[in-house]
This record gives sequence, C-alpha cells and structure tokens, in this order.
Amino acid sequence: MQAARLECVQCGATYGGQEDRLSCEECGDGIRVVVDMQTLSYDNLRARWRERPFRLWRYRELLPVTGEEVTLDEGGTGLLRVNLLGSLGEEFELHVKNEGQNPTGSFKDRGMTVGVTRAKNLGRTRVICASTGNTSASLAAYASRAGMEAIVLVPSGGVAKGKLAQALFNGARVVALDGTFDDAMGVVLDVAEATNAYVLNSINPYRLEGQKTAAFELFDQLGGHVPDWVVCPVGNGGNLAAYWKGFEELFGIGATGRLPRLIGVQADGASPIADAVMAGEDEITPVKEPKTVASAIRIGNPANWRKTMKALRESDGLALKVPDSEILDAQSLLAREEGLFVEPASAASIAGVIRLAREGLFRSGERVVCVCTGHGLKDPDSAMRSFPDVEPVDATVEAIVRAIEGGP
Repeated sequence: MQAARLECVQCGATYGGQEDRLSCEECGDGIRVVVDMQTLSYDNLRARWRERPFRLWRYRELLPVTGEEVTLDEGGTGLLRVNLLGSLGEEFELHVKNEGQNPTGSFKDRGMTVGVTRAKNLGRTRVICASTGNTSASLAAYASRAGMEAIVLVPSGGVAKGKLAQALFNGARVVALDGTFDDAMGVVLDVAEATNAYVLNSINPYRLEGQKTAAFELFDQLGGHVPDWVVCPVGNGGNLAAYWKGFEELFGIGATGRLPRLIGVQADGASPIADAVMAGEDEITPVKEPKTVASAIRIGNPANWRKTMKALRESDGLALKVPDSEILDAQSLLAREEGLFVEPASAASIAGVIRLAREGLFRSGERVVCVCTGHGLKDPDSAMRSFPDVEPVDATVEAIVRAIEGGP
C-alpha cells in the first residue's frame, strides 16, 4: 500500500507519502510514516492475515511499500513463556520475544526488509548505514538479496566479530572509522549524498515500519490480546518507538481497545534517554564516550530519542538503566534456566525486569514481554568473559571424571 503522508515528530509538518525524505525541512527533526488506514478494519484483515504464513509480510496491508518485497523470510519469531524469577515472578506472566530467530540473528531484519524494498521502489541501487554491528549485518544480507551495493561505516574496534563477519561475507564495503558509532552517524548522511547511496539507519522511517510488525505478532501470539508491559533494550531508540506505532495501529483498525505500557532499558554507561526520562527532562544530554559491554546499545547520541521519549510518555511508561554486571548476570540466567542464548544488549531487558520485579512494579495476572533483540552468537567474545578458560585434561576416564566431579 502507499503511505498517506510523512509527518515530523516535532513540529507536525507534513509531506507527501512518496517523497524521499529523512528529516523535516521546517525544523530538521525526524519524521514518521503515516499509513492510510481509513479503508482498513481488523474485521476485514483478520481472515486474510490468518491465511498467510506467520511471517512479517503477513501484515502487508499496513506496510507502506509496493511491488515485490525483498525478503529472507523474516519475522514470525518465537514468544516463550519463561520462569526466571522464582517467587518474584509467580504473580505475573513473563514472556520473551526471541528476535534472534530472524535470518541474520537480530530484529534489524524486520526494518531492513521494508527499508530495502523501499529503496527498490525508489529505483536505488546502493544502500548505506552506520552501525554498531547488527544493522551492518542485516543491511549487507538484504542488499545482497536485492542485488544492491552495500556500504557500512563502523567504529574501529567496536564491532563484535560475529556481526562484522556477516557484513563482510555478504559483500558489504566495510569502512572502519577512528571514532564511535555516533561519529559514524555524524557523517553518514554526507557520505550518502557523495556516493548516491540510500540511508538505511533508523532515521529512515521505513525501517521502523518493518520493526512495528513485532507488535502485530505479539497480538497474534497472545491470542488477540496486547501485553500489559513491553520491555525493550534501548540504543538508538527506534525499536521501542516502532512497537508503540504498531500497537497504535492495531488500536486504530479496531483490533484492540487497549494499549500496553512500555519500558526502555539502557546500560549505565550509555543512558542518555533513561537519564532524561528519570530526571523529567524534555531533551537528552548526549553521552560523549558511551561505555558498556552491550555493544548493540553503546550509543551516546541516539537519533530516535524524541520518538522514544514520546512513546514512553504516551504509553505511561518508564525508563531505567542497569549496570553491565546485571546485564551479564541476566544473559547467563536466561541461558542457564531457559536455554535462550542472547547477546548482552538483549539481556538488558531481562535485567530491567528483574530489577523492577524486585521493586514490586508488576501486578498479579499481568503479562510482561521482554524483547530480546539478537542471538548470543552475534557477540560471543562478551559472553565468554563470564567464564574462565577451559583447561584441557588427559584423555582418560579417570581424569575426565575428576574434572566432572570437581576433584583434585
């Protein structure tokens, strides 16, 4: 379908739905896609959706692109009921949305399938992004699928090898910059203009159009209900804003009469949004040198901070920050107790829920969904820091048994 219009998130200025635009010419802030839902209703869509596979493009009526989609069969990720909290979690239902099941191992594939399809609609042949890792892996894969050239700007030394390998093997031109992700974001628009490349960072509102489909999936997976709480790790902030947009659209077509509350979780060393929300501020103060083991959310000047804070405010939500030690503990707990191995940024949502459960936030019977954004093999080096080196033993039964039993 076509976008009805583009709209500035700050001043409300509107533009034509087919304009190739990433920011508002009036105030310079970010924009969002407004989908034309006047002729859509859940009563009419429900049967069509159920006839299609449980994948992202099941919801194509709410996706503002046309023609054949560029897809790797993304979406349809699992929603797992978990019991991590013992007595703390007995009163409420805790679920994990496992986005590591997407084709390149992260939620970025949701946005990239729609973003690259949009690039195709516009007749573009070259795409570009700045990335801490997952975006580069996803961009490279979908560009390869579409027969496009991919350019990736990454901070030198700051990208997990599991993610960098994906970008390289999928044929992207990777340029490592002497600086942070925020430095890369600071030049990506100018590089895009100089190289005639289409920008597919989350400042591109079509990326978030793909990511909002996770909200539609949650609705379907919970039997036609929305959760009470959705908990997201927050880096650039686009994903949390996308969930909110998805739930708003479900409300708009009459699928649900209620909306969830959102919780954004950041790491202690990279928490400009959480700091602003907790202080009651209207704007963020960027973190000049963000530091956290959770590389996917190691962002000091998030591009979508305004969209994120707007979503938190409108959902009567909240934000918090957690230290790396709690993130790594949560990562280990989820793997040990439930068999889910996620990357550190994903575990931030789990760490946040553990903290809030101990504070008594969640009420009896509530459904709480933690979004785990990427697979643990995306960043194995960080995971291995939690364990000592495995020392070899003699290949004898006696030595092996001693090692198992912990004897001398």
